[in-house]
Amino acid sequence: MTHDPKIRIRSILHLFEVIPENERIIVDVLRQIILETLPSHCKEKISFNVPYFYGNRGICIIWPATIPRGGIRSGVLFGLWYGNKLNDTDKYLVHGTNKQIFYNIFHSPEDINVNAVTKILLEAVRVDLLHSNKKANN
Repeated sequence: MTHDPKIRIRSILHLFEVIPENERIIVDVLRQIILETLPSHCKEKISFNVPYFYGNRGICIIWPATIPRGGIRSGVLFGLWYGNKLNDTDKYLVHGTNKQIFYNIFHSPEDINVNAVTKILLEAVRVDLLHSNKKANN
């Protein structure tokens, strides 16, 4: 699918119109896991033309390969904004070349381990809450 690099995604529905079906399904599955796992104070917005989830600061991002500047050629990247601070005991995330954002790339919905994604999201929420506590104590 060709993609206009100047396009501005304004909503999830608009994103779903732009990306191919296989990416749309993966994004939808990941969004559902994230929305069910994150606490109610966490929010979703479109940032960099992709779904971005935050609490006190960034928690995670879902980046389909069709959207430019994600650094992947195929699949959908599930990135943890402060992955370098997470206790990833199962070694579920790839560290790559970015010192902060750790990630996993999914090429089909079957690649998604719901329990592993949920576990790492809960760890990301814990780190996000620690940041909130540090701000409150300063």
